[in-house]
Amino acid sequence: MTPQRIARIGLLVLSAFLTLGFAQPLEAKTPKKLLVVTVTKGFRHSSIGTAEKTLQALAAKTGDFTVDYVRNDQDMAEKMTMASLAKYDGVIFANTTGELPLPDKNGFLKWIESGKAFVGMHSASDTFRGHSPLDPYVVMLGAEFLTHGAQVTVENINQDPAHPACKHFGPTFKVHDEIYIMNGFKRPTVHGLLTLDKHPNSGAPGDYPVAWCKKHGKGRVFYTSLGHREDVWESEPYQKHITGGIRWALGLEKGGAEPQSTTAKLSRKETKDGFRPLFNGDNLIGWHARNKTIPQSWSSQNGMLVNQLAKDQHGTDLITDQKFKDFTIRYEYMVPKGANSGLYLRGRHEIQILDDYDSKTPKEGGNGGLYSTKAPDTFASRKAGEWQQAEVTLRGNRLTVLLNGVTIHNNVEVPKATGGELDKNLNEPGPIMLQGDHGAVAFKNIRIKVLR
Repeated sequence: MTPQRIARIGLLVLSAFLTLGFAQPLEAKTPKKLLVVTVTKGFRHSSIGTAEKTLQALAAKTGDFTVDYVRNDQDMAEKMTMASLAKYDGVIFANTTGELPLPDKNGFLKWIESGKAFVGMHSASDTFRGHSPLDPYVVMLGAEFLTHGAQVTVENINQDPAHPACKHFGPTFKVHDEIYIMNGFKRPTVHGLLTLDKHPNSGAPGDYPVAWCKKHGKGRVFYTSLGHREDVWESEPYQKHITGGIRWALGLEKGGAEPQSTTAKLSRKETKDGFRPLFNGDNLIGWHARNKTIPQSWSSQNGMLVNQLAKDQHGTDLITDQKFKDFTIRYEYMVPKGANSGLYLRGRHEIQILDDYDSKTPKEGGNGGLYSTKAPDTFASRKAGEWQQAEVTLRGNRLTVLLNGVTIHNNVEVPKATGGELDKNLNEPGPIMLQGDHGAVAFKNIRIKVLR
């Protein structure tokens, strides 16, 4: 074979090699640059050292970002000028507290708004707080820290299982940590990630956000109130949580940022069967207080109708504007330990709501009982703090009640008002009334089907 032919074959082989891509070099991923701030002017968490090590390790493990640190006032003066911030893609406030000496606070917030990432852990919400919920930093973050109780184990509700910060969790995420109560939080301004539907310490129903994300101009904000404890920072679930949040904030992974709707929605079957929402999930339209002269205790919170009472406070009953004769009503409710409430049919017949799980015995005044008239046939209560489902059908003066899927009253006669009633006009239409003067309670998914 001639040298010319050998050279020609070599060129053909090389051409094929290049065409197939074997000789094409892989593009190196350019990591994003993050500035980690751990300066404190208030309480200083012992977990800050662990936080710094964890973020450094996550940067090395993922290769998605690099970290530089701002640990003191001098670092802040040098690294957080507008000129210095220009070389970073985002910032992490890892357990910062107090009034940080930013060279230009307004400029810093505009820098985030221009399209940068802001990630806040735990006491990032205890930073620049106390001025008002309208403070520009608080508005950017989404809320500010108000208070906390003792460290406690909670089961967070996963509001977005598809989001990078939550996709590794199941429907819930259990953790033992210091859980914050927030001030100035507004669901219509954030995309919820983790939340509680009861107070972390008292168990009283309500909306208690734990983690969320949002847009701030073109920038992306991710905040989690978890991260007080060293063992939380060191745990794999939390590290996946913050890694996903960081990646989302940097635009490296897709995820929702729009506020979720709390408007009540019925299943197609229930709609076809004639049910309609009695509580719209957003506000108290269609309801009014029985007693308008005392402080009102009812509010709409994240799709729940919540009765919250301060210590020694008496609430008021809540009544539908509309009246009903014969109907089927379905609803879910939750009470904390020791709580007492009730749902009145036509404003006259009370289906008792009570924490009686420990009794294990059906009683006339117990959960699901027809107050002052009849005990449930079967004990079907769930524990305090758990949602319970009820379905009640009232035709004339006879009712059937299902509690948590169990029939506890079957075509029972209700010949009298049961106490606490609006009136004694038994044969006339009447409203649905929720008892609010005995304790904390929450309702959701209240829907009704009119029979006549």
